[in-house]
Amino acid sequence: MLEQATNAAGSNWKLWLVLAILVCGLLAILIWVLRMTQMPLKSYAGELAPLSAEQKETSARLSQHIRYLSETIGERNLPRAGSLDAAAGYIRKTLQQAGYTVAEQTYSVQSHSVSNLEAKLAGSGGRETIVVGAHYDSVPGSPGANDNASGVAAVLELARLLAGFKPRRTIRFVLFVNEEPPYFQTGEMGSLVYARQLRREQIRVSAMISLETIGYYSDAPGSQKYPPLLGKLYPDRGNFIGFVGNPASRALVREIVRRFRETAKFPSEGVAAPGDWPGIGWSDQWSFWQEEYPAIMITDTALFRYPYYHTPHDTIGWIDLERMARVVDGVRRVVESLATEE
Repeated sequence: MLEQATNAAGSNWKLWLVLAILVCGLLAILIWVLRMTQMPLKSYAGELAPLSAEQKETSARLSQHIRYLSETIGERNLPRAGSLDAAAGYIRKTLQQAGYTVAEQTYSVQSHSVSNLEAKLAGSGGRETIVVGAHYDSVPGSPGANDNASGVAAVLELARLLAGFKPRRTIRFVLFVNEEPPYFQTGEMGSLVYARQLRREQIRVSAMISLETIGYYSDAPGSQKYPPLLGKLYPDRGNFIGFVGNPASRALVREIVRRFRETAKFPSEGVAAPGDWPGIGWSDQWSFWQEEYPAIMITDTALFRYPYYHTPHDTIGWIDLERMARVVDGVRRVVESLATEE
């Protein structure tokens, strides 16, 4: 009897130990998930107000930029001779018309010269800078209206809207070349060339914002998909703008989401997930992570929502210019607040 009781006690102790380990493991997973997904304030869920006069002008200008890049020029990449030069020329002219001096970072790829373009709004305090960027190339075979003429248009419009702004931190508006394969996440990727140069110059980047594929929205149930593990935690309608970072940029993701939600009446979601998860590092913010700069991507989530991603059908007809104008207006206010804080 005593032996049986001792064995039973031992078995119970082992069972409780296993249960305790399982509970601790589940709690650790829960904490990890909450750290990835929990964002300050709540996403806007009301009706979208009519566009203001300024937002209507923004919408018209976004349309002009996207149409020129995706239709007048069309596919933009090295295999299509002259297309990158044409896109760079349009970007340069637009920024100059807004009052900026445009600097070019030119380098050689397969015996061809390609360039990143930068317009700088000088700050009044120190060497800290904010980078607002987008890539202007498109994947071969696609006119790239959403990926990524939408992001380029947003950067050009943000530069125009902020041209008279007096920031404390310098704002660099940068249009990157060669984000798309076969250059993606290689030494020939434009944003990586640029980020490495900033590091060599010991420039302090307090925030990098990559605008990537931001023009497509849907209110249809089931229109939004996600990488594995995230689908149960976010809405199934693709009517929001996403803010995406890696764990090292979690504080920046949360800060930008908070500032966006304080001022923009537009649905928004945020995540700070491992950079090697599908979609998390799939744009120019990845390059800044390699140089240990805090960086995020602002996106409509691209292939997780947009059925014409990387296809010949990525045209302006699928872009929701009104919703995009609201996003750009919200991002402008975020950049203003980031650039003025002590």
